[in-house]
This record gives sequence, structure tokens and C-alpha cells, in this order.
Amino acid sequence: MKTKFVYTGIRVTDLEKSIAFYTKVMGMSVVERQKIKEASGEVVLMACAQDGPQLELNWYEKGSAFDAPYAVGEGLDHLAFHVDDMDGAIEECTRAGHPIVQEIRTERSRWVYVRDPDGIYIELLS
Repeated sequence: MKTKFVYTGIRVTDLEKSIAFYTKVMGMSVVERQKIKEASGEVVLMACAQDGPQLELNWYEKGSAFDAPYAVGEGLDHLAFHVDDMDGAIEECTRAGHPIVQEIRTERSRWVYVRDPDGIYIELLS
């Protein structure tokens, strides 16, 4: 499967404080912000430059399947890779012993999650 690394997603406990830190202290800009009802949360994409790597801040409501106790350093939420052929990528991952653990479809996007050998979520997006 051919991929392109897209961004790193981290889970945050206070979305507004995190946005303030990454914009005011780190000089990043908000590229996109959207609520994801399928995950009961909100994501904010941030970047230092328009064409540079991005950081995704993930915040989940209480009761979300993704709202787990937070431990410092555990905040890596997932790694994201763009794929041209989502169905082919799903088939390849499944054959390799990494079945889909979550799929989210919105009006604009489709994301599929598998786990790497250590259990880290890998997001495939098209």
C-alpha cells in the first residue's frame, strides 16, 4: 500500500487551553475545526505553515468511547496516513492481521482505524 503521512493526532483534556497554547505560544494557526458527532468529540487541525505537517488536537466528551483516563505522555491519539484506495488498503491491512477497529464516515470524509503491533491507532483517510 502506498501512503503519505498526513499528521499526528493527540488527545487533549481542555481543547480551548490547548488551542491557546499552540497558537499563542507555539505560533501555529488553526487550519480546520469540526465537531465529530460519530466520535462524540471535536478535532482541531493546526499548522505552522499551510503546506507543512499538521497537528490534530482531539477532545472527546464524557461518555465517548474514546474518553479514557488521561495519563501524561499517553496523549498520542493516532497517526494518520492518506491512501488513494481505501477499500484496497482495508483489504491489505486485514490480510496482514490488522483488521478495522473503527470506521467513521462524515459528509466529507471517510476514516478507518487499525492498530499497529503495539496497539497504537493508525488512521487511514481518503
